[in-house]
Amino acid sequence: MAKAVKILLAGEGGQGVQSVAEIIAEAANEEGREALYIPNFGVEQRGGVSIAYLQIGDEPIGAPKFQIGDIVIALSDRAVHRTRQYVGPQTLFVYDSSIEGIEDALPTQAKKILPIPAIEVSKKELHPRVFNIVIMGAVIKATGVISVEEAKKAIEKKLGYKFEKNPRLRELNFRALERGMELVAQVI
Repeated sequence: MAKAVKILLAGEGGQGVQSVAEIIAEAANEEGREALYIPNFGVEQRGGVSIAYLQIGDEPIGAPKFQIGDIVIALSDRAVHRTRQYVGPQTLFVYDSSIEGIEDALPTQAKKILPIPAIEVSKKELHPRVFNIVIMGAVIKATGVISVEEAKKAIEKKLGYKFEKNPRLRELNFRALERGMELVAQVI
């Protein structure tokens, strides 16, 4: 990877945007890669727009924020509106297909726009709380920025204390990761 991959994740507070960015950065660091993650959110714990700037590469990363992302992920209607400015002609724009009323707000200059049913899949097939891990799987498949093995190790490191209390959660999170990858593979 010559240049850093710039990833912007945005959603509502409480959707797990920051957790996903942190886990991906951890996995990249464990692979010996350069990773820089900068959170940006309002003072609200839930309900405010939450944005994570994430860059992963093989060379040192100079600046924490960026103007145009290689992949931009929007998980709410407000996030779609807030992230349009980060989309350029080479950007892959991913959004949850259950978001309604945003057709006119989708960026027109993106290289590709991928609607994925992450919320629907997590509710119907898995559990609503693993929605963010479904998104993480989508990011990994769309960018190839980290390996699945390192992603699973990073999830284990971040959530291992929960897995000890309820071992079923490990399988649920790992299945959510795989399901997110499948969703993106279907639309790419």
